[in-house]
Amino acid sequence: MGLSFVTEPVSVSTPATSANLGPGFDSLGLALTLHDDLTARVTGDSFTVTVRGEGADDLPADESHLVFRAMLATFDELGERPAGVALECVNRIPQARGLGSSSAAIVGGVQLARGLVRDGLRLLDDAAALRIAARIEGHPDNVAPCLLGGFTVAWTEESGGRAVRLTPAEGVHPTVFVPAERGYTATARAALPSEVPHADAAFNAGRAALLTHALTKDPSLLFPATEDRLHQGYRSAGMPGTASLVAALRAAGVAAVVSGAGPTVLALTEVPGDFQPGAHWHSEVLGVDDAGACVKGGMVEHAERGPVAAGRTS
Repeated sequence: MGLSFVTEPVSVSTPATSANLGPGFDSLGLALTLHDDLTARVTGDSFTVTVRGEGADDLPADESHLVFRAMLATFDELGERPAGVALECVNRIPQARGLGSSSAAIVGGVQLARGLVRDGLRLLDDAAALRIAARIEGHPDNVAPCLLGGFTVAWTEESGGRAVRLTPAEGVHPTVFVPAERGYTATARAALPSEVPHADAAFNAGRAALLTHALTKDPSLLFPATEDRLHQGYRSAGMPGTASLVAALRAAGVAAVVSGAGPTVLALTEVPGDFQPGAHWHSEVLGVDDAGACVKGGMVEHAERGPVAAGRTS
């Protein structure tokens, strides 16, 4: 017997994310309180999309839209596609700035597809949803916090992407500094060497472990915990403004890092009120999003999350 699709609209709010967080290259991520809002309903014959806000003039309006691509991959995993879907996107996450806009689209598509299928959240659990999202994105460090909320540690096994969710401590105070210009992950990755010194790898292993403790238990250690030797230095020539701002914030005692592949800068501790980033930067104080991308409407509400990958959630 085939799938049954709900007739009611289904919505999901997908948080922005910051990956790497300094030393946690391709593994650590944080969900932030800046969201894209997506709504979809099953229709009779075609896939249509309306986009408002970020990317409204640039994003495709057909099945090549990234949300649709993720929806179709999820429908295929579940075993059947609907004849059509009408999608509405209200985008607030800056595009190509290192705040996980593509991961928000991918996770949003996965969640919408689960919600549009009757009993879809049971038929495809969070662990399977994460694997689909990570397969589309290519790595799980952004999709994990977007799906699960909070602070996540993600990794990849033969079966695909996996993650555990941890709850950040009260003293974590994210601020983002977003420039006008865009940056692209492929360009940023191209700047990375194929090999790094063993001492640098050992340095980052220690700092990443410390960062997990600092983010969840002792934010007073965030400054040393956010030091990095694996990627930020190599990328600085391609993003001199980002590198300068990170250096200026750290000189002021702020635990600042490049957000994802940049060019956005993320501060994890409070920024002095008199700090001036410069005219080319828009700053915004955000919180940590605890819920992740939860499905609403249709026949379901997102259930209480259980363990997603290994160990226990906190």
